[in-house]
Amino acid sequence: MRYYYEATDKKGAPVIGKYEAETEAEVSEHLQKRQLIPLIIRPETGAFDVRKISLFEKITALDRITLVRNLAATTRAGLSIIEALDILAQDADKPLLKKILLEMKSNIQNGQPLWQSFQYYHQYFPPFFVGMIRAAETSGKLDETLEELTRYLSREYSLVKKVNDSMAYPTILLFASGGVIILLLGFVLPGLQKTFERSQIVLPYYTRMLMSLSQAIRYDYAGDAIAVLLIIGLVILFKRNIWPKNVLSRLYFRVPLLRDVLKKMVLVRFTRTLGSLLGSGALITDSLQLAADSVGNEYYRRAILKVNAEVIRGLPLSKGLAQNEKLFPHFLTSLVIVGEKTGTLENVLKTFANFYDEEIEYDLKTLTTFLEPAMLLVMGLVVGFIALSILLPIYQFVGKFI
Repeated sequence: MRYYYEATDKKGAPVIGKYEAETEAEVSEHLQKRQLIPLIIRPETGAFDVRKISLFEKITALDRITLVRNLAATTRAGLSIIEALDILAQDADKPLLKKILLEMKSNIQNGQPLWQSFQYYHQYFPPFFVGMIRAAETSGKLDETLEELTRYLSREYSLVKKVNDSMAYPTILLFASGGVIILLLGFVLPGLQKTFERSQIVLPYYTRMLMSLSQAIRYDYAGDAIAVLLIIGLVILFKRNIWPKNVLSRLYFRVPLLRDVLKKMVLVRFTRTLGSLLGSGALITDSLQLAADSVGNEYYRRAILKVNAEVIRGLPLSKGLAQNEKLFPHFLTSLVIVGEKTGTLENVLKTFANFYDEEIEYDLKTLTTFLEPAMLLVMGLVVGFIALSILLPIYQFVGKFI
């Protein structure tokens, strides 16, 4: 039988191929003789790639939290990783998660480390996740790291949920206002257009402009298609290029209230990720690299990578952060200095993250308190402008008969 395999060499380079054998064990033995680490071995007929599962399936933040919490519990109970993965796979509700766990179990049985099994599914498990598992396996503190990773993921989920909950009402308000505008332009204004044309009154400029926009929305299918394609193109451009993210990052940091919230969110992610990675036994340079990739802000990512370069040259972390006080406040730098002197840097970073986590909740309330009336005012002005553009010609028409 012909088997399909994926493996890595000693340098981590991928190796893909096919091999004739009677069993998977023979293929694994063949790869080990070639000094390759097997990742996936399966019969060529009916080959299945877990990464091509239904587009509607995904691994959510709650799935990751549950997986790591259960993995920590089973390993703490004395089960091996293979036994733990087998139990978790049997209990998994999602077909996608079940297949991932079974694939990971097979890979580990073939000699692959746990962190590489997670790294193979990088689209579901971010770099800092893999980095913490790798550091834990290297230092022999897997149980402790899994528990710490559970706490990290839970706090990150709580942070994201706070932001989403705070933005829920403004988002609903925005869509509702947009629906009212579409209703006026798509249905109300066209119904009055024929009346205005028969009345032969001179329409104001802004009424004619709105009528042209209404006709374009309803009848200009080519224009609508171009607009949709343009939006899709902009989304693809934003995802595949760094410079749009750089521009947006700089724009966000120019809005006073938004700047404070975003800055604290990024600092919480940075310090919590860095503290968790250091606690798991990772080197500070590797930790800074992974923390830079996890902050979710290109502006800060570049600054953290610059700090990492200074640390590689021998500069203490506190001095590297102090070189950019606009992004890294003096409070953080002072705490890092204390952590470096006392050898408790990871604890100091987690304390800073917890403190700013509470500050974010207050800032979000302030932001939404300002944002809701501001959006109401803007949308009210837009709807009022459209209504006025409709009512003025009606008044002119009625005035002809008075």
